Amino acid sequence: MTLSSMTGFARSAGQWENYHWTWEIKSVNGRNFDVRCRLPQGYEAVEQQIRKTMKDNVARGSININLQIKRDDDATAFTINQKMLDALVEVAVETSMRNHLPQPSLDAIMGVRDVVQYVEAEEDPETLKDRDAALIVSFRENMDAFLVSRTTEGAAMQDVLCGLLEEIERLVKAADEISRDLPEVIKQRYMEKVNKLLDDSATGIDPDRIAQEVVLLATKADIREELDRLYAHIDAGRNHIKTDGQIGRKLDFLTQEFNREANTLCSKASDIRLTELGLSLKTTIDQFREQVQNIE
Repeated sequence: MTLSSMTGFARSAGQWENYHWTWEIKSVNGRNFDVRCRLPQGYEAVEQQIRKTMKDNVARGSININLQIKRDDDATAFTINQKMLDALVEVAVETSMRNHLPQPSLDAIMGVRDVVQYVEAEEDPETLKDRDAALIVSFRENMDAFLVSRTTEGAAMQDVLCGLLEEIERLVKAADEISRDLPEVIKQRYMEKVNKLLDDSATGIDPDRIAQEVVLLATKADIREELDRLYAHIDAGRNHIKTDGQIGRKLDFLTQEFNREANTLCSKASDIRLTELGLSLKTTIDQFREQVQNIE
């Protein structure tokens, strides 16, 4: 099983008769599935189809699809938006007179966006239908390359995640080694302090009750349960990575569980070595989380 990244990119050129175009698809990580399409006016049917095609193949990510298309023939013309031009001229003349400024040139006014518009000659419906079909075929080919880019990056991320899980396991095992004799060490440490207090105090205190309290304190400092859960989370992470389907959300939840146990381990640590291991564990878990954020 190869993971799929939410980051991908593909660009390809296509042609049908006298039409030339370029498709571009790029995506970044996102919590849900979000597609933004930038197609010229008149290609609504194509947009509807490519949205469906993308949704059938991608589960998560913020995706941008762009189409640039032109027609290579003489059956094109330019038209002037006369109403817009008249309004611009009126405003320009009035502004220049009021402020005693030179009047703008015709080139400047004509250069305003949408004053001069490019118009394609109309095609018959069957020709447009065939053109749109060719566009959709070309889009699917580009989408295949886009999906390959996501799985290629996903494969690299899979190696990184496996390496981070190995590092987490190494840190947990090191903490496990330190913690094996820790309850007895903690108990002995508390007993020494209590005995000193008893020696310095004239007040009668039940030694058995003190011993019970010391055992309770030592038990609370035991990190066995946290270690067991961390081992279980490591196994779950490895199983998720081997599973087919979209696992990004599962790994994200697992990261939260890792953090919870690491925080508890740090709060319980009564040995400087455990504290250092706990901090290293949290750093590695954060690196794991950063990678997981980009998994589909």
